[in-house]
Amino acid sequence: MTNTYAVVLAAGKGTRMKSSLYKVLHPVCGKPMVEHVVTNMELLGVKKIVTIVGHGAEEVQRRLGERSEYALQEEQLGTAHAVLQAEEVLKNLSGTTIVICGDTPLITAKTMSDLLEHHKSTGAKATILTAIAENPTGYGRVIRSVDGNVQSIVEQKDATAEEQLVREINSGTYCFDNEALFKSLKLVNNNNSQGEYYLPDVIEILQKENEIISAYAADEFEEILGVNDRIALSQAEETMRLRIAQHHMREGVTIIDPRNTYISSEAIIGPDTVIQPGVIIEGKTTIGMNCTVGPNSHIVSSTIGDETTIHSSVVLSSEVGDHTSIGPFAHIRPQSDVGNDVKIGNFVEVKKSTVGNGSKISHLSYMGDASIGTNVNVGCGTITVNYDGKNKFTTTIEDDAFVGCNSNLIAPVTIGKKAYVAAGSTITKDVPGEALAIGRARQENKDGYVNKLNIK
Repeated sequence: MTNTYAVVLAAGKGTRMKSSLYKVLHPVCGKPMVEHVVTNMELLGVKKIVTIVGHGAEEVQRRLGERSEYALQEEQLGTAHAVLQAEEVLKNLSGTTIVICGDTPLITAKTMSDLLEHHKSTGAKATILTAIAENPTGYGRVIRSVDGNVQSIVEQKDATAEEQLVREINSGTYCFDNEALFKSLKLVNNNNSQGEYYLPDVIEILQKENEIISAYAADEFEEILGVNDRIALSQAEETMRLRIAQHHMREGVTIIDPRNTYISSEAIIGPDTVIQPGVIIEGKTTIGMNCTVGPNSHIVSSTIGDETTIHSSVVLSSEVGDHTSIGPFAHIRPQSDVGNDVKIGNFVEVKKSTVGNGSKISHLSYMGDASIGTNVNVGCGTITVNYDGKNKFTTTIEDDAFVGCNSNLIAPVTIGKKAYVAAGSTITKDVPGEALAIGRARQENKDGYVNKLNIK
């Protein structure tokens, strides 16, 4: 957006969180709060984003990387002092600057866009994002004049009985004329009980200069929630979780129980997919069309094809193809690539392996560091013995091979194309294509043995 900038306030320690994790890095629906805010600024197309950092500065910069510029607030002396730290980056620039807190993850890009449009259309030097509260107790009230512009912001303790009836409250998010903002910031004093420099004082300074101060009310009060403790964090999580679920349902996804379904803000889900209760979908996960997921499945940063079923299973950082069935109670560990028309059955674990199209690993097996071809059948209880205590080795099972139940494949080893492995075998050597491998002790029966034990 032309000549629009953003200052993200993220320097506070967040002592009420009672956490070693820096406050704005606490996740909401899988993404740190400050990253939600920065993402929304990016969606607006602002020219510069300046994040004000203090406590935990290195962690915030590591998370956001080059998506933002940074200014350090070494001492936390109030919100006006925090914004003033961005002067070196934004001074002498014409345009509009958004000031937003890094602990307000629920404010949407649409609301911010509407706020900007309102700010520009009114010709205001400052515009306050407000909200209508059912119970405004404790919030600063926004008092409007007859023309609809802002007359004053009155704190709860200073409000008259009439002013306390006002339900429109200050969210702490603003649009400013950039040049007017930094000029006014230098006039803010700290003559208050806290000895801090407060950003709302800029509003009063601009009013004394007879500048227009406007206000724009968000559609939903929940948007302006600032997260200062674990209770507010859980409220933000619940609100965003339902918002995400509703978005997917509007796009054609069936979510049986939205309040008991957890979907990342970055997830993409195709139409006519059904999400059962208890499902957790994290990270940048993509799920195709006409899939069924659940119940109680956990998918993290994975790609799932079309018309695939994930039933009560875990899929981590892997790819699963079309028309494939996973579970119940299967575990697809990272760096696995499961093809189309594959069956991964109950109590099967796949780790860092490829499973070709049409193959079946139906139950109670472990496939680690394996390359499995197409149309392979892996019998119950089969294990790729991939670890010697120091190194990992690869097992290769070529197309159309058949591995009998309860087989141990001692890697590195190759089972050739169309080869058979007899049930109960321990395979230590490569098996040629179309061969039968038997690797088990010869059976002996001891007739009358029980009678010799004199067991009564």
